[in-house]
Amino acid sequence: MIAVCLILFACTAAASAGDQEKVDEKPPRDDDSFCTKADCPLYGSCLDCKFPECEYGSSVILNCTTKRHCAGQYTVQKEAKCRYCWQTDVTEHHCAPVRNCSTVAVRLFRTTCHVHQWVTCKGRRAFYKNVRCSWSSGYSWWKAMFLSITLGGFGADRFYLGMWKSAIGKLFSFGGFGVWTLVDVILIGVGYIGPADGSLFI
Repeated sequence: MIAVCLILFACTAAASAGDQEKVDEKPPRDDDSFCTKADCPLYGSCLDCKFPECEYGSSVILNCTTKRHCAGQYTVQKEAKCRYCWQTDVTEHHCAPVRNCSTVAVRLFRTTCHVHQWVTCKGRRAFYKNVRCSWSSGYSWWKAMFLSITLGGFGADRFYLGMWKSAIGKLFSFGGFGVWTLVDVILIGVGYIGPADGSLFI
């Protein structure tokens, strides 16, 4: 009973420490060095804009001042949507790809995102976002299918995908006398079998 209590206490302490670390972690930094060589009024990243009290998604007219990195300091008016930068559409920001993770994982992975230079929005232009694991290490679905159909009996498809152990078994059994080869064609075709490193097909 005492051992169980100690384990629960240790888990709770570890979780609390993790939460505290997330709270203390600094948000990603905005990079406005781009503004030194840009026509500042055309880019939201080069303007300091004050948003009024407004409803999400509504159009507002903003009084904006060019940032100190710009060639000239002046005020311009700009029309924009009322929203925070983290509320922008996926086409209006780009995120660092999440790598070294399994694409079949259910949980989300945190990455850093930056709003495109031309977008005007409230708050920090760099923010954290939880995304699904989606990365590729160069494996082609078409090539895997071609190898499975033509040389599947020799395990070429599984060798290509990095499944060495099952590929050797398939090689010495001559593709399971055709049965294993047929099954692999179907499994690769529907996406059940993919690269052994957990990445996505290109």
